[in-house]
Amino acid sequence: MAARARKMADMPVVQVYTPEYWQDACRHLVRKDRVMKRLIPQFGDACLETRGDAFITLARSIIGQQISVKAAQTVWDRFALLPRELTPASVLMLKVDDMRAAGLSVRKVEYLVDLALHFESGALHVRDWHAMEDEAIIAELVAIRGIGRWTAEMFLIFHLMRPNVLPLDDIGLINGVSQNYFSGDPVSRSDLREVAAAWAPFASVATWYIWRSLDPLPVGY
Repeated sequence: MAARARKMADMPVVQVYTPEYWQDACRHLVRKDRVMKRLIPQFGDACLETRGDAFITLARSIIGQQISVKAAQTVWDRFALLPRELTPASVLMLKVDDMRAAGLSVRKVEYLVDLALHFESGALHVRDWHAMEDEAIIAELVAIRGIGRWTAEMFLIFHLMRPNVLPLDDIGLINGVSQNYFSGDPVSRSDLREVAAAWAPFASVATWYIWRSLDPLPVGY
């Protein structure tokens, strides 16, 4: 127990960043969209946050796949204590049995190893991402095992803080738009695009508020 406490104390403090465009986006959405006009004031100063580490953001997204937010946090907390420093190189040195004991499935272990290999090999143009188009970044990320378009879109929103990402396959967005715009009726991709037309160029911000309408506690990656 004491060793665990020392290890947690040695872990670096994670910096949290927020987007500069948030207030401008909120003003735009309040003017353009009746639902946003109602939702945005309900959440005060809360806004999108990023931890600023690409590898950790993607690793958390892989661990969180197909399990609840609470379960994902529990597994992440155990996994994050395994290496002395959570980097691609240190993850590649971990024993599979230890990763499995932290609660990771065999497949998720494979995904995390492949993620670490992509970072270590230089296959990802991390330093160029800030200047690359969204679709070009998505194309790089979906080449990693365990990362599909939805995960890549979450990365664009939560790590790169791209302001105009519309994750059409996101269940939370689909359900939130259904409840807030269509009285609970099912919605199609066409419906989502029609609603989101008023959100541009801040679809990421509107999506974040739709998520909050379903769960006031923000999810972080």
